[in-house]
Amino acid sequence: MTLKYTSDHEWIQLEQDAATVGITVHAQDALGDVVFVDLPEVGRTYNKGEVAGVVESVKAAADVFMPLDGEITEVNEDLRNDPSKANKDPMGGGWFFKIRLQDRSQLDALMDEPAYQKFVKETT
Repeated sequence: MTLKYTSDHEWIQLEQDAATVGITVHAQDALGDVVFVDLPEVGRTYNKGEVAGVVESVKAAADVFMPLDGEITEVNEDLRNDPSKANKDPMGGGWFFKIRLQDRSQLDALMDEPAYQKFVKETT
């Protein structure tokens, strides 16, 4: 399994041609208490960079962007029922959706853990 990050503060855990997507610890810290999530429709295909969902907190609302071209294969219904999971376990049980990748070469543009930590440090 490979873990990658976007500059929009999403994480992507890869398993062959599938990936799980969520928001990072930094993102949920910045948002504060998450009170609502709007998840994408299963079966829908998105291009990299398209808005695939929304997360709302007591402080703000933020778009969740599609990190790679792909088709939504599953959404986290537990998160829809209890949005606070995005705060309690953002890198685990607070995942947002799963996708089937269409172009693995897009992974090259994503950051690994050290690069993401450097990015966060430089942009905050």
